[in-house]
Amino acid sequence: MDARQKSGSVSTLPVHELLADAVARFPGIMAMDFLGKRTSYAELGRLVERAAAGFQRLGVEKGARVALCLPNTPYYVICYYGILRAGGVVVNLSPLYVENEIRHFLKDSGARIAVTLDVKELYDKFVPIVADGALDHLIVGSMLEILDPVKRVGFWLTRRKILAVVPVDSRYVRFSALVAPGASPRPVPCEAVKDLAVLQYTGGTTGIPKAAMLSHANLTANCAQVVRRLPEITPGGGMLTLVPLFHVFAMTVAMNLSVMLGLEMILLPRYDKTLLRKTLARTKPLFFPGVPTIYANINEAAAKEIWELSSIRYCVSGAAPLPAEIRTRFEQITGCQLVEGYGLSEASPVVACNLFGGVRDGSIGLPVDDTVVEIRALDEPSRIVPQGELGEVCVRGPQVMLGYWNRPDETAKVFVDGALRTGDVGYQDQDGYIFLVDRIKDLIISGGYNVYPRMVEEAFYKHPAVLEVVVIGIPDAKRGQVPKAYVKLHEGMQMTEEALQSFLADYLSPVERPKKIEFRDVLPKTVVGKLSRKELVAEEQAKQDT
Repeated sequence: MDARQKSGSVSTLPVHELLADAVARFPGIMAMDFLGKRTSYAELGRLVERAAAGFQRLGVEKGARVALCLPNTPYYVICYYGILRAGGVVVNLSPLYVENEIRHFLKDSGARIAVTLDVKELYDKFVPIVADGALDHLIVGSMLEILDPVKRVGFWLTRRKILAVVPVDSRYVRFSALVAPGASPRPVPCEAVKDLAVLQYTGGTTGIPKAAMLSHANLTANCAQVVRRLPEITPGGGMLTLVPLFHVFAMTVAMNLSVMLGLEMILLPRYDKTLLRKTLARTKPLFFPGVPTIYANINEAAAKEIWELSSIRYCVSGAAPLPAEIRTRFEQITGCQLVEGYGLSEASPVVACNLFGGVRDGSIGLPVDDTVVEIRALDEPSRIVPQGELGEVCVRGPQVMLGYWNRPDETAKVFVDGALRTGDVGYQDQDGYIFLVDRIKDLIISGGYNVYPRMVEEAFYKHPAVLEVVVIGIPDAKRGQVPKAYVKLHEGMQMTEEALQSFLADYLSPVERPKKIEFRDVLPKTVVGKLSRKELVAEEQAKQDT
């Protein structure tokens, strides 16, 4: 596929064929670097073919859902393309989810196979799920096996206590067995425009998690759209892949984009300042997609110590609004250009991005190729407002999802006249640049992660002392936003914030747990008796303004 062709519509094809094309064009170029252990495109292609055959041996057929619950490791990349090559559908799950959340998403998606790592923090969440029959197979990757020999010895000597012991049981499949040599995978016909590739959970416009159905064509078209927005890039450069691959931003802009361009994914499993600093110095990456909090952290650290940042030439910020002061400071430190893009899970995700060499302050940029952005009246969504007027940002394009998984009613709500409603309020200027001014949805974006207020509230309601709760996002210097909860207890009940936080630890990940819990005798309600966030948001805003 010639993703750089400037005329006509972007080409689309099955996602796994991106990798097959890369293997054919760049066999000797490095595809992955994980803490110093490198893998070429030729070797990645062989592992993906073996993984695809292994998934088929486990019963994966066309349309079967397989969950990935992994940090950024080679296992994610291999299994992602292997599942798609086998005809399956990837279900992305955050490793930060607690057991109850994993159960919910497995049941909702219908995934009967999952992949995780033999680190207790992850693995232990799945043991009771496998025990009660909610999964047929759990594929477990070995942390030791993806390290180079020196780091493997060091890890074993200093950190082996964090590793789980995987039982000899047919329900547990070691990754090494999944990719054991054998018969080639059976070919599976794929209609790129119609066939699902990924179920990506998102809060949509209501804050209730549901899975955006992203087709093969949605994902490869969006990748091609991003390529067209970039300058010419020579294969073989490094793509610093710190943003988690289970997030749709990294899946497209770090992983699929790297494969399309023949770049090396420099995989980092978590944010660690020391590890990041050493990795930047060792690998000298060319491309560094990230979220505002990462760039802010680097700005802060680089003011105190020397960081090797001179190799970085292209940075795209996504997943949350990018403050101008963070962008300006990062560009001063690195000498590269940091551009802000905009998207959402329902659009695979990229909708718009600023131009390299043409950033417009305060704007999320221009729509990517073959994408039409419509600004529709907030009180009359069927009406498109004139240029420059505020309205809801709505999108048409080949990257727009097929709909929400098993939720036709929710799908109907999010489309108007065939255009995707983003839930964001904005306008376009005379040159087509998009400016966002407000957010309709209650979704909280904390450090680039989506936090769904309703799910947080539901965890509170599991405690017998809680009568009412409202969760909102409040500003945070490091994460952009963090959740805050307002709680009304049952009459006569007593509860401390510490005790309630301890209770929530069994139901919510650290990112989802509120930074502050405030107890109230009365919570605001609408005229029909519904709990209202508006007044509480206004209170917090007033505090910020004083």
